[in-house]
Amino acid sequence: MTIHTLSDDQTPTILTVPGLMNSGPGHWQSLWEKALPDCHRVELGSWDAPHRNAWITNLGHAIAQVDGPVILAAHSLGCHAVAWWAAFETGQLRDKVAGALLVAPPEVDSGAVDRRLVGFGPTPKGLLPFPSIVVASRNDPYIDFASARRLAQFWGSQFADAGESGHINAASDLGEWNFGQFLLHRLTDRTAPSNLAAVRNEEARRSAEMSIRYGF
Repeated sequence: MTIHTLSDDQTPTILTVPGLMNSGPGHWQSLWEKALPDCHRVELGSWDAPHRNAWITNLGHAIAQVDGPVILAAHSLGCHAVAWWAAFETGQLRDKVAGALLVAPPEVDSGAVDRRLVGFGPTPKGLLPFPSIVVASRNDPYIDFASARRLAQFWGSQFADAGESGHINAASDLGEWNFGQFLLHRLTDRTAPSNLAAVRNEEARRSAEMSIRYGF
């Protein structure tokens, strides 16, 4: 597996990849798009009736349009779109992705809560070709915590424990989600904007350091 890194002079574009029904104005993805520099949403289309191949194609088009490296910040079903895209894409386009933050991926196999998720199953189990962090909540109604940890194992991702945060969406009332920004900073490393809230506040940074769980 190729490990993609960022040089000192490369600032990545952040592409948010929403899940089923898109992300509303109070969702952390929407707030990041307003607050963070060079952060844009991928328009996957058919938000209420997602089609796996269409989402994969639209994600690839969005990545291709970016000049320079990309960090993907995916939520829910968007995480599976990223995993499937990585499984199908074998060319140079895949090399543009420097990392992925995969937040609250749902169960898409036999235990899927919503039948619309099943079209993204079976879960792709190959290692992702770029650094990634899977973030899971202990009371996510769309997947149990142990299953989310197994997804991280399948994908070769680091694993972060978000505590009891529901589906880590607008209903979780996270605001700009400082912990998520801290994890994003870990992916972007030295190229991350220095004004990220979770990094600017040393106490929040130390708290996030204690909360994150690496390994399996």
